[in-house]
Amino acid sequence: MPTQLLQPPLKADVVRSLAAGTEVRITGVIYAARDAAHARMVKALEAGEALPFDLRGAIIYYVGPTPGGPGQVVGAAGPTTSGRMDAYAPALIERGLAGMIGKGDRDAAVVEAMKKYGAVYFAATGGAGALLGKCITSQRILAYEDLGTEALRELTVEDFPAVVAIDAGGGSLYRR
Repeated sequence: MPTQLLQPPLKADVVRSLAAGTEVRITGVIYAARDAAHARMVKALEAGEALPFDLRGAIIYYVGPTPGGPGQVVGAAGPTTSGRMDAYAPALIERGLAGMIGKGDRDAAVVEAMKKYGAVYFAATGGAGALLGKCITSQRILAYEDLGTEALRELTVEDFPAVVAIDAGGGSLYRR
């Protein structure tokens, strides 16, 4: 199966066409957020407030990149355990989130939301944070600066490698 090139925001037909096991390379804007930022985003949505980015077709990477050294945009940018976002993901998926990048399996409520609304879960290689950080060509903080490395960020990535771990039909590498 050839590597599929993706450019967010993702269109619904592209999301639905991705099968578990497909290798992808992502180029474009994605968003970085971990559990504390997710809690704040869902609280804002529940209060009727707008988020600082459009969820429709967006990809969120579960990462808190470390500061970069001289000449680096970021240092290490490896995925964190996705299960910590499971309580928040269905609300974001319902509002248009198309993709998530992390590591580890997802709970049944997340997979059901993915199937119902059309979203995909990508796995990035844990332990390869230094290499993944090199795929980030720019970053800026959008919100929650007080969270430090876990602030909500806009990242521009180039040829970011991932694999479809759970597809929009519920097909899962974790169940094979």
